[in-house]
Amino acid sequence: MKVLLLTGLGALFFAYYWDDNFDPGGLDYLVLNHIGGVPAGTRARTPQATRWLMQVNFLSYVQLTSRALPSLTDSKGSLVVVSSLLGRVPTSFSTPYSAAKFALDSFFGSLRRELDVQDVNVAITMCVLGLRDRASATEAVRGVTRVKAAPGPKAALAVIRGGATRAAGVFYPWRFHLLCLLRRWLPRPRAWFIRQDLNVTAAAAA
Repeated sequence: MKVLLLTGLGALFFAYYWDDNFDPGGLDYLVLNHIGGVPAGTRARTPQATRWLMQVNFLSYVQLTSRALPSLTDSKGSLVVVSSLLGRVPTSFSTPYSAAKFALDSFFGSLRRELDVQDVNVAITMCVLGLRDRASATEAVRGVTRVKAAPGPKAALAVIRGGATRAAGVFYPWRFHLLCLLRRWLPRPRAWFIRQDLNVTAAAAA
């Protein structure tokens, strides 16, 4: 079994400097789990920040997928895309980050449909995760959100289990699935729940 796991900024360089010496042949799993981030707040809502986040959090995923897809098609493999709740439910003071994550959800949702109508047996697992207890993540939203960070190892286990079972979607914590359903069915209560988790004054000043 051949698994390619791409995390951190190294994945960005790998995406754009993937040379002819790397042979993805026999690849069974491609796990895309790299992000670029900016601190939450209104100052992050700039063209420069948005361009940077789209490059790292969306375009590099597209680049890597396009290069690996032929091999995954041959092996009937799996594509595991680690995304965020902010790619399903928009919230305040995360405009460019949320835009990039929504783009991921749309791209891979459409790709899944394309592969299905062409009878291509490549599974796409979209992982919708919340805030994890990594130092960089918690520091970026310090004082802005009251959400409790989830344990990273448990989130990783949920991703692994979803990829191994070829699940269409993974939600961790599980309650995020309910929140995503609320977005469609009851938009007003959903907005109220989100507002309870925000420190609006601190975020607006950031």
